[in-house]
Amino acid sequence: MIFHIITAVGQEAAETATQMVTPIQEELSFSLIEMAFKGGWLMIPLFILSILTVYLFGERWWAIRKASKVDENFMRNIHDYVHEGKIKAAVNMCQSHETPIARLIEKGIERIGRPLADIQAAVENTGNVEIARLEKNLAFLATIAGGAPMIGFLGTVIGMIQAFYNMSQAGNNVDITLLSGGIYTAMVTTVAGLIVGIMAYFGYNYLVSKIDDIVYKMETYTIEFMDLLHEPANK
Repeated sequence: MIFHIITAVGQEAAETATQMVTPIQEELSFSLIEMAFKGGWLMIPLFILSILTVYLFGERWWAIRKASKVDENFMRNIHDYVHEGKIKAAVNMCQSHETPIARLIEKGIERIGRPLADIQAAVENTGNVEIARLEKNLAFLATIAGGAPMIGFLGTVIGMIQAFYNMSQAGNNVDITLLSGGIYTAMVTTVAGLIVGIMAYFGYNYLVSKIDDIVYKMETYTIEFMDLLHEPANK
């Protein structure tokens, strides 16, 4: 008899605990969309900035990827054309390659016959133009990296002000949920701003490192081209 009573009490306690845990689990399980809506109107610019970050990174990544591709036989063929006096063929070959390095060498080939200092200045100026083209829109990405967390922090401050204002209006009927709910809503914008800012920050630094690699290649090919122009004079 006692055993049956203990068993019944245990089953009843287990059912009670299950009933208490289920609502808690339901309260804790919320979607990201619901959380985003709780962030208020500042989530709209943060959402736009997140889309802009993905677009800018993808567009620049693709452009830089195309710019970094260089044919291994490119300079060897240019070397042969220049030594054989086939300047037009060398220019056509450069135009067939849509890369910053090809445009760099093309500008130098077009200046053949002028003083070497003028050729080098033209090549360097073209290199600066190509670098600026590669860095297009990177400033916007850097701005998003710094601005998105600030927008998120602004949302947090506004949410905190609203939470304390609601508490002041409650008078003696102050409830902890007034403050906790306001803080929870306010912190959503901070999280969103940090996520967007981190995406833009790492994306910006990754693209800058890739551009640095291309700049190094451009400098290497420029030196090789200038050495090529010195060779006929040594013969």
